[in-house]
Amino acid sequence: MREEFQADLNEVSRLLVTMAEAVRAAMRKATSALLTADLKAAESVIERDIEVDKIYSQVETKVADTIARQAPVASDLRMVITALHISADLERMGDLAEHVAKTARRRHPSPAVPAELRPVFKGMAEVADRMAGEITLLLGKPDAEAAAKLEQADDEIDELERELFRILLHDDWPYGAETAIDGALLGRFYERYADHAVNVGEQLVYLITGEPVSDQG
Repeated sequence: MREEFQADLNEVSRLLVTMAEAVRAAMRKATSALLTADLKAAESVIERDIEVDKIYSQVETKVADTIARQAPVASDLRMVITALHISADLERMGDLAEHVAKTARRRHPSPAVPAELRPVFKGMAEVADRMAGEITLLLGKPDAEAAAKLEQADDEIDELERELFRILLHDDWPYGAETAIDGALLGRFYERYADHAVNVGEQLVYLITGEPVSDQG
């Protein structure tokens, strides 16, 4: 029975790594579409989001089946419930990449991001990609200390978002309200993407230590 349970956990772990890789690739491609007005890339992200949703459904099904068959308790139960929370955050990260791609598609053939905002979004995308890459590694080899450090990267995103709003709200902003609204929403998409990455890190810390992050010193 224990070997069967471990096999279930291994399958869930494999699915989570696949999800993490997919949402990282999605945001990379969505950012490229955003900055280069690449319609094909934007549509690819939108079309492939359904693949992330399918994996999420597979994780839900596998977790429910494992709980029903194995009736795990204590740390074993923590493993499967944590996997469910992580998959939900990864699914939302995929949705946020899709939102970025949809903005790029809606503004095509014009670039959705004017030149003044591109350095900010490049910076946000680089941090988001770094966080997503770290998640992929941590899902394969959990490390509480490394997982907790994702919060520091999230602080970088927050600072970039503040810089974004400084530009958007400046008296010399020349592009009008619609472009400003798009910029603000895009900043929010990257910020939320990073927040969900932090959530995954916190779930991994909880998995390893058994204590919620908020309860740790």
